[in-house]
Amino acid sequence: MEQNFSYYYIFNAVARTGNISRASKELFISQPAISKAIKKLESNLGTRLFIRGSRGVILSEEGRLLYEHTKNAFLEIEEGEASLKRRSTFEIGQISLGTSTSLCRFVLLPYLKEFVKKHPHIKVTIHCNPTLETIPLIERGQVDIGLIVNTKNLRHMKFYSLGEIKDSFVATKIYLDHLKEREGGDKIDYFQTGNIMLMDKQNMTRQHIDHYLSAQGLIPRQILEVNSMDLLIDFAKIGMGIAGVTKNFVKEELKTGKLIELPLEQPIPGREIGFTYDTRASLSRSVAAFIEFIEEVLGKYPI
Repeated sequence: MEQNFSYYYIFNAVARTGNISRASKELFISQPAISKAIKKLESNLGTRLFIRGSRGVILSEEGRLLYEHTKNAFLEIEEGEASLKRRSTFEIGQISLGTSTSLCRFVLLPYLKEFVKKHPHIKVTIHCNPTLETIPLIERGQVDIGLIVNTKNLRHMKFYSLGEIKDSFVATKIYLDHLKEREGGDKIDYFQTGNIMLMDKQNMTRQHIDHYLSAQGLIPRQILEVNSMDLLIDFAKIGMGIAGVTKNFVKEELKTGKLIELPLEQPIPGREIGFTYDTRASLSRSVAAFIEFIEEVLGKYPI
């Protein structure tokens, strides 16, 4: 097959230049060697490809038919080589990142902004799924890198910790004041009297909070479920109830007093988050570039 390819390569050059001498100079191959290759190809195909003329050679009818195919094939090869060169020169590539909507919105964005600025020709695709769905996607090779909550069961995974996120219950001061006024005192059971707003049950934050409530013997009487952390925070800010949210995502609201934190006898345990990838996977140059970038900026953006 390798020898046949060289015959076609020589044939294509002779057909394009219309002259064995010019093809010889272009390919840095002697004229006798070119003539021998053409004769061998004609013998293999059982047909005549060229007709000799006074000014060189011209294609036979069969030769023209073959040239249409070889011409297109070698043009495709040249385009492929050019694409590889552009890819290498401009670091063209792509990576797929998997993370939850909340972690994407509140944690990933500054990393993405800096990475894209540094590598503008690498295409980034985001797959928004909860951690428990992102991990299998990484294992199956459908996602290159995940930004996840550490499940402590990351086999074959390299994990880059970004730190700990903490969950809490927050509400507006006005809502809590109205609740106290309605219930007639300061010492009230917020979980029995308040409108408790939580993420849906498939969400890891909800599962983590449910585990905490169960361990503390706290049973909310009225629950409003929401499938977006952004929406949950907005509902809390307009005074709809008490929201179980990730405290790191409402730092500004707590600082300015738009929201206040519900006092708890025992704080909700924190959770570690970070970037991860499967060490068994064959890393593309683009994925390797993102991992190198993460190692460089690790800890730069506090959560």
